[in-house]
Amino acid sequence: RGARGLGGLALASLTGQAATATLPHFPAKAKRCIYLHMVGAPPQQDLLDYKPKMVDWFDKDLPASIRQGQRLTTMTSGQSRFPIAPSKFKFSQHGANGTWVSELLPNMAKMVDDLAIVRSMHTEAINHEPAITFIQTGNMNAGKPCIGSWVSYGLGSMNQELPSFVVLNAMHSNPKAPVQAISARLWSAGFLSGKYSGVGLRSAGDPVLFINNPDGVDSKVRRRMLDSLGELNQLQFQEVGDPETQSRISQYEMAFRMQTSVPELTDLSKETEATYKMYGEEAKKPGTFANSCLMARRLAERNVRFVQIYHRGWDVHGELPEILPSQCQDVDRPAWALVQDLKQRGMLDDTLVIWGGEFGRTVYSQGKLTRENYGRDHHPRCFSLWLTGGGIKGGIVHGETDEFSYNIVRDPVHVRDLQATLLHLFGIQHDRFTFQYQGLDQRLTGVEPSKVVKGILA
Repeated sequence: RGARGLGGLALASLTGQAATATLPHFPAKAKRCIYLHMVGAPPQQDLLDYKPKMVDWFDKDLPASIRQGQRLTTMTSGQSRFPIAPSKFKFSQHGANGTWVSELLPNMAKMVDDLAIVRSMHTEAINHEPAITFIQTGNMNAGKPCIGSWVSYGLGSMNQELPSFVVLNAMHSNPKAPVQAISARLWSAGFLSGKYSGVGLRSAGDPVLFINNPDGVDSKVRRRMLDSLGELNQLQFQEVGDPETQSRISQYEMAFRMQTSVPELTDLSKETEATYKMYGEEAKKPGTFANSCLMARRLAERNVRFVQIYHRGWDVHGELPEILPSQCQDVDRPAWALVQDLKQRGMLDDTLVIWGGEFGRTVYSQGKLTRENYGRDHHPRCFSLWLTGGGIKGGIVHGETDEFSYNIVRDPVHVRDLQATLLHLFGIQHDRFTFQYQGLDQRLTGVEPSKVVKGILA
């Protein structure tokens, strides 16, 4: 049900009514969310989960007592040994609480007092497609609605000129970075109405397909056409009574309004030099992560409820010391700038920002290990991410892993707990937020236990 073109974009955000009269269940802390997903899984022990003792373990085998018979991917299951690969990058302490952050993230390090860093995330999925699908939709099997669709369905739109859920796919700069395929089913509405699907803004050509009128058709002609078509659709509705006919009328009307709102949204000519100085010169290049973050701020400014940015290239099975710095350079400054931009505009208090991947990476090396080169395989038992704004307590680190960054030893947070917490910040109680489908009360967090992570709430 992925939306396509102007008609699909309009359909993605029609009347914006909440799913039920009872939502939100309680006062919300967040009105909007910007989710920065690093596709491929950043290595937590090289970025946010400092493990200094691993230096003494270089090229020693991972103890069986730590691995505990964990299932491996086929990429490393055939290795005769699992040699420890300490991070070659330096860490230093930042903020009031002395939070350890890698030298690869100098800008994020400057704002640790605004962040809640969760070092104890975990999942069951060990490969990318099911893992990304799991963290985005609550299920490893494709076909379920994603988080943005659930939020749009539950709370509706705050802007009748733009979609309530927008997706941007940012480019990565390093041609050697391994790329994981992603598709529109990751921002699909699943069994919800297609109007709640995420809608992609393009970085090349028209931002939305068919946004402009064809040659020879001006706005007055388009208006007359829509009025006539609306009358025909009303006749159809009176005869058949199909509510989708009313949706079609709303879709066309919104599309007409968007012929003005979308070009205005994507016109960055009025952004100040101070803004570009903050985001960096890359923000002037369409499709970059910096440009996507700037666009996300503009969307949030216009009360688009959910913005999803994907940045690929994080699947560092090999040549990690060469690839990871460029990946971090792509995202570090723009993510920091986005948070500062929201803060100075008074929007961070009710805008939730999330940065992270779908699982973690192993402390042992995949393939040949040297002092200067190593790779890391997939690791679902623990990974790190951060949140800020919209009801999040800043300046904290939640959860802890063992000295190998292999197992969680304190305050585990499952991906369903993250989803429950996100909904909670929007004023939604996750186990009461359902949609009937195939005889079941479907929900984002599924039927297994999940909890709100109260330790990271302001």
